[in-house]
Amino acid sequence: MLDALRVAPGAQAGLARRDPAGRLGFGGKEAAQQALDGLEARLDELHNRLWAEATRAVLLVLQGMDASGKDGAIRTVLAGLNPQGCSVASFKAPTDAELAQDYLWRVHAVTPARGHVGAFNRSHYEDVVAARALGAVSPEQCRLRYRHLVDFERMLVEEGTSVVKVFLHLSKDEQRERLQARLDDPAKSWKFKTGDLEVRAHWDEYHALYEEVLTATSSEHAPWFVVPADHKWVRDVAVATLLVDTLERLDPRFPPADPALGDVRVE
Repeated sequence: MLDALRVAPGAQAGLARRDPAGRLGFGGKEAAQQALDGLEARLDELHNRLWAEATRAVLLVLQGMDASGKDGAIRTVLAGLNPQGCSVASFKAPTDAELAQDYLWRVHAVTPARGHVGAFNRSHYEDVVAARALGAVSPEQCRLRYRHLVDFERMLVEEGTSVVKVFLHLSKDEQRERLQARLDDPAKSWKFKTGDLEVRAHWDEYHALYEEVLTATSSEHAPWFVVPADHKWVRDVAVATLLVDTLERLDPRFPPADPALGDVRVE
């Protein structure tokens, strides 16, 4: 499954040929939920070992169009983990203080500490997608930033942080239904912003930008994975699988007991 989702470095992302409603071999929601239950148990086990080892970290980067499920994936997949070893950062429009620094300054400050699994709800890629769409940076600046981002992630990986980059691939029809559901539900309408409709009006432009960005920044050390997002249960299984696969390759270990304990017994 993961090979089919991966954007091979040097190859086109190919969003147009990827099915946002793909089921990844699951016949339905029940089978996917069974798989997710097992993945969450394994993720909890591996996370506890990562937390105890405290020498490496995992960063989950989530990008996608509005209503693609970034919040939902974080809430579902990370729900059972020890909150002491988790962190979540969301990136909105930069503040004046952040604009006074280089654009990666605010990003580096919230990367996960050693022993942690961190999630970015939107990320440093806003600076080459949203900023480009809004005209805040030029195409030439973006191409320079692509190199910065690849190098930044290389540094993170070499310093012990595995980077898992996920683009939640949502169809335009499904987005319409989800945005309307937000408007109709008082418990969700607070999340709706008029800017969501402005971005939706430029759907093709944003998809073209994501195609370019994913193609330019999928690297051997931090490849992109395009996850079908029309079905929330498919999205959650795919994201959980990516995290479990990453942690299994890291194979974190519990540290040995302090030798000074010797034959100490608690009376």
